[in-house]
Amino acid sequence: MGPSGAPSIQVTPNDTGHERGYFMRERRLIAVMIVCAGVAAAVLISTRPISAQNDQHEKGEPPFPIYNPYPPGILPANLNSEIARVLREIDVIEERAIQRWHSLPLPTRLPQRPGPNPPVLQGTGTESIETLGELMLFDKNISPGRNQACTSCHMPYAAWSGPIPSVNLTIIAYPGTVHFRAGKRTAQRHTYAPFFPALQYNQEQGLFFGGNFWDSRATGYRLRNPDAEQAQGPPVDTQEMGFPDIACVAFRLSQAVYKPLFEVMWGKNSLDIKFPPNTEDICETPGGAAVFGGDPEPIKLTPEERTEAETVYDHWGASIDAYEQSVQVSAFTSKFDAFLKGNYTMTADEMAGLQLFNGKGNCNSCHVDGRGTTLKPGQVDTSTTATANPPVFTCFGSANEGLPLNPRDAFYYQTTPDSFGFIGNPFGFGYRDLGMGTFLRSGFGSGPNPNRTWVQFAPMVDGQFQVATTRNVAMTPPQCPTTEAGTGKPYFQKEFFHNGYIKSLKQLVHFYNTRDTSFAKPVTSGHCPEGTIERVTCWPMKEVPNNLDTTTGMLGLTDTEENQIVAFLETLSDGFTAPYPNSDTFTGSCMTCNPATDPNCSPSRQGNGELIPTPPLPPCAEAICGVAPVPSPPIP
Repeated sequence: MGPSGAPSIQVTPNDTGHERGYFMRERRLIAVMIVCAGVAAAVLISTRPISAQNDQHEKGEPPFPIYNPYPPGILPANLNSEIARVLREIDVIEERAIQRWHSLPLPTRLPQRPGPNPPVLQGTGTESIETLGELMLFDKNISPGRNQACTSCHMPYAAWSGPIPSVNLTIIAYPGTVHFRAGKRTAQRHTYAPFFPALQYNQEQGLFFGGNFWDSRATGYRLRNPDAEQAQGPPVDTQEMGFPDIACVAFRLSQAVYKPLFEVMWGKNSLDIKFPPNTEDICETPGGAAVFGGDPEPIKLTPEERTEAETVYDHWGASIDAYEQSVQVSAFTSKFDAFLKGNYTMTADEMAGLQLFNGKGNCNSCHVDGRGTTLKPGQVDTSTTATANPPVFTCFGSANEGLPLNPRDAFYYQTTPDSFGFIGNPFGFGYRDLGMGTFLRSGFGSGPNPNRTWVQFAPMVDGQFQVATTRNVAMTPPQCPTTEAGTGKPYFQKEFFHNGYIKSLKQLVHFYNTRDTSFAKPVTSGHCPEGTIERVTCWPMKEVPNNLDTTTGMLGLTDTEENQIVAFLETLSDGFTAPYPNSDTFTGSCMTCNPATDPNCSPSRQGNGELIPTPPLPPCAEAICGVAPVPSPPIP
């Protein structure tokens, strides 16, 4: 039996047309059972041809029944139109990538290699694999509904992070192939992610370094490349692109317009897998559906074919990493890079911000810029900028910065089954995001920990999340020149940290500066005491108080000094020395506000008009905080 008591379906490699019809009838039967159980009524899956599905998408119609467990006011009102807008922009960039591929001369595969050299595609091999990775990132067909690409959540003009301002302002995570399933965290920036090493525990320092994703679960343990392994996550994430089986990626790649390029890079027969006749039906059904009964491999392949599909999936990750590591994504073209070369003179505020970044603000202790950190009054920095490589502005580690629980996060409300019988978060507000701690326990909402020796360290990393690079933290579309409200310029609303609680760079610096001062209050978000202003003079209590990073929280920065650090952060956006590729594709609307009529029209109070009260919180669910080795002290 599958979830909700639904019968599981056994699919065999020798599936016949009769069995395929049985499979479809069973799926419809389950849909009827779910309706009878009081869940939203809908047909479980569309069996219309691809052309009909594409027509549906162009009209803005979702391919699956809508899932909306949210109270009024949680979802932004323009969500459907904004999703459609991003999909149109994806089409534009995909077409550019196709044209680039067609313009590339074929790389040369040498019939005989001189000496004992490995096979290398000579000439355009680099451009070919980078272009292949780009085509993959912008391919909407890599999702059950053919309506979700990797870039639905990561667009170039937003530094390869969330492209919808209203989502960044409200529900935090982006809807997946099933609208409106959504994850629990913000969309991380792709830029410079390939520079993170494989996750390792440094015994001398007693700290973890490396990995990808906020909780570092893309460890790089097998491919030795965390960024490539990160690319393998979203296609089979139930709340994102949502395939039920990694073999669906190989199946859809075998139908892709760029299949010839894949075969140039990875072998002529690399996609020649004998898929059973019901594969399309399976791959059109979102992951987590009750029909699969929890089976992670519903496409029944022989062991040899399963290995081939897994190899294709590895090539998928490696190709995407090649593109993300290229200068098209990780470009090193910011004002700061020009400054290092003597080609840009910082303004007085930018230079003061740099000095504060490396000194009183203590930013450089985690967001390493290749220079020393000066913390004591009168201390002089005698270090020089590292010249071996441009600084990446991260230590590659993780930290708990003490963010409050954000009740705006859509994940808390996904407590009822959707039309497929899938429940995103059965714990509701009993969920606590322990970050790396949950991953080391192989816990709910994370991934399996491949290293048994790391499990013991879970209590010491509870609440820790990856130290993201500060490069491109301020990147916005050209039409929206700032992230900050109330400056007199149109702005692009972003979200910061893993749970999107912070809505401007000013708030981010102010949080680091004042988190542990008298502004810290024993309340949850939306309940700050009368006479205080949330995010300004009131910081709600920390979601996970364990393992708090105490190098920040009480820095003693003035308001002017906070603004100067923001000015420096804005020098880290790529696109100054050369145009940033595809940053011109934003077709949405910038945000504007009037400080004279809107009290929240300022960087300090940005987003406060969207605050909602946190409901009374139940204790942390046993399935999260009761997993050994348990958090110490216990998480409330």
